[in-house]
Order: sequence, then C-alpha cells, then structure tokens
Amino acid sequence: MSVYRNAVWLVKGLQEYTKSGYEAAAKHFVPADLDVNLSGRSFMITGANSGIGKATAQEIANRGGIVHIVCRNKDRAEAAKDEIVERSKNQNVHVHIVDMSIARQVWEFAQSFSQTDAVHVLINNAGCMVNQRELTEEGLEKNFATNTLGTYILTTALIPALKKVQDPRVVTVSSGGMLTQKLNVDDLQCEKGTFEGTAVYAQNKRQQVILTERWASQHKEIHFSSMHPGWADTPAVQTSMPSFHAKMQSKLRTEAMGADTVVWLAAAAAAVKQPSGLFFQDRKAVATHLPLASSRSTPQEEEKLLAALEEFALKFKP
Repeated sequence: MSVYRNAVWLVKGLQEYTKSGYEAAAKHFVPADLDVNLSGRSFMITGANSGIGKATAQEIANRGGIVHIVCRNKDRAEAAKDEIVERSKNQNVHVHIVDMSIARQVWEFAQSFSQTDAVHVLINNAGCMVNQRELTEEGLEKNFATNTLGTYILTTALIPALKKVQDPRVVTVSSGGMLTQKLNVDDLQCEKGTFEGTAVYAQNKRQQVILTERWASQHKEIHFSSMHPGWADTPAVQTSMPSFHAKMQSKLRTEAMGADTVVWLAAAAAAVKQPSGLFFQDRKAVATHLPLASSRSTPQEEEKLLAALEEFALKFKP
C-alpha cells in the first residue's frame, strides 16, 4: 500500500467518512428523495442480517418494498427478518440462506431465484475481512471469494432477470478504502508476499468499483452504482478492525447513516438521473482515485480481471 495514498486517505477519512462528515453532507440532501412508496418492487440484499445491510433492508421494508435478505446464518437471518417485519409492519420480507463465499451455492441460488421471483434492485452488501489467509471449501481465498467472485457471480447471473423489469438497479457497497489500492490482477488469490487483511479487503473493493464501471458500459438497460458508506459502527468493523473501532468509536457513523446512500441509490428517482457506473459517497458521485495517487489501471488490466473472474465463475457453475 502506498504510504502517500494511505496518508492522504486517512486525512480525507477524518474529514468526510466520520459522523460529522455525514452530518455536514446531509445538510444538502433533498428529504423528498426518499419519500417514496416501494410496494411492488423487489429488493435483494446480501449480508442483511446486521450492520448496513440490515439497516438498508429496514428502510426498504418501511417504504413497502418486497425484501429478500440473503444471509449465511439461518438463525441470525430469521431474527433480523422478525425485527424488520415488526418495525415496518411489512410482511413481505423473505430469507434465503446462501454462503456468498461458495461460488456453486451462489450460482444455484441465483438460477433458482430467477425462475420463481422478480428482482428490481440487487444490493451487493455482503462483505468479508479475514485477517489471515483462509481458503474456502472450493480452495479460494475467502475475502476474494466473498467480496469479488460472489458479487460477480450473483450480479451476472441475475442480469437477465433484471433486464425484464422496469427501472432495474444494481448497487454495490464498496469502501473508500479502495482509494488506497491499485488493481492487482497478478495475485487475485493473495498467494504472494505478506497477507494483510485490510489491504486485501481494500483491493477487493477496488475490484468491485471496476466491475461496476464495466457492467454499466455493457448493460445500458440497468443502472449500476457503487458506493462508500463511510466509517460506520457495525459488528463487522468491531470484529475485523478492533483497534480502529476502539480509537474511532466516538466518531463513527450509525448503521442508518452508513445505509443512507445505499437506500438512496436503490430507491430514489434522483439516483438514476446520475450516469450509470459511478461511485457515490453521501448521495454524491465522487472520484475513484486520490489526486496524484498513481492508482489507475489500464484497460488491459481490467480486461484481465474480467477474464479471470469469468474463468473462476464457469469453473463452479452447476
């Protein structure tokens, strides 16, 4: 990780990604943007049993949307569903048990879902940050398998279904941490050098932003966006980054603040007036590279990423 990128990003984060950063940005929000009735529209949200995913699911349910929460743990998913239903009085909340790190499961779920249900908005929220190199049962590095390959398979498998509905959207919850990373297509499985969980996670989040840009150029009928939720106080941050959480706890955003731009991108009419493929923070499109950071990838590198993901995806396709 570039020392320069890291330092510039930290300064930027303290100004913009904190609770006070959100409060400053929110002064410019248009409250009416989210005064919407979502009944009849179907939203699939991965990793929705806690944190930003759950807060997003709650806001969608509050507005009458059909919510499909995709989670790995059945007990936690059912508990989240019960809470969302109780608070929203919306019974249209459905649980699907899928481990996003297992490519074959993701394929099977997407293919089965497409045959029985419509989806208007896919929200790729599930994330993983393990701090030691760990392989899935399919032999893939776990962060990459969850954050990048799982997102790639679910999205590409659902694109035909999304193209059948009105106003289809795909929102991918990335991270501002990706600003510290330049795409590295030569070590997608993190087999070389020292394994550092936060850097691997940030690299995956850079990959998600590039995928969003590529999908937007390939599928004009669907509105794609990626976003940074800011630094939010979620269970994932508490467990994966305990020292960061301890230092920053008083400055962290609430889960609802972190989810605000996800909900806006998924539900507001104003969001789709923005070009497809952009990266958002606090309801505004923002740059995907820090100034003078030398983090841009070449078209050839991006093509290599897509080719590698397609190869992995086909390997595990049922």
